[in-house]
Amino acid sequence: MEKKSDYHFKYPPNIHELDLATMVSMYRARGEPRNAAPGKYLACSITRNLLKEGKWWFGLYYSQKAWDSLLTKDSEGYPITEAELNILGLVIASGEEPPHREYIEKNCGAIPKLAYLIVNDLKQFGFLEEDEHGFLSITYAGEKALQGICRRIYGKRFIVDMLTGFSSKDGNEIAGSGRQRGSEQTTLF
Repeated sequence: MEKKSDYHFKYPPNIHELDLATMVSMYRARGEPRNAAPGKYLACSITRNLLKEGKWWFGLYYSQKAWDSLLTKDSEGYPITEAELNILGLVIASGEEPPHREYIEKNCGAIPKLAYLIVNDLKQFGFLEEDEHGFLSITYAGEKALQGICRRIYGKRFIVDMLTGFSSKDGNEIAGSGRQRGSEQTTLF
């Protein structure tokens, strides 16, 4: 499916090179304001303007105005990327049969360590719910956030074709991944 905009948050393409501790630290620190050292300046990644303070995203800095412009409508301040689009989209595309968390983490297009962090954050922000067996469902807030990022990137509401580039690595279909999958969740910590 053709993208209409590339103006959204993105994870670094080489994020897989990070060890788990560094990835967790950087992930947790995204969006935090950082001050330039005395006599130094930061540069906004969007405007290229010099800043004394900027919001931090995996080594990049943004002015508050640029940061706010990257936030997606109905994301409640959560910085949504294509990885979150794929996670929320995979859950909603599963229909009546909720997908298992492990399936979503393996097939969302992000590396498993990052996918684990994202799913936890999406749950914490109220975009996803997880039952006691590890099956995920999308909330109303999650659906609104999904529609917001889809409209930003594709200019239209979510359809399954938006996930085409992120189908399962082993060739499985995106939908139909529910309860027949194993219910054991691997632990990263």
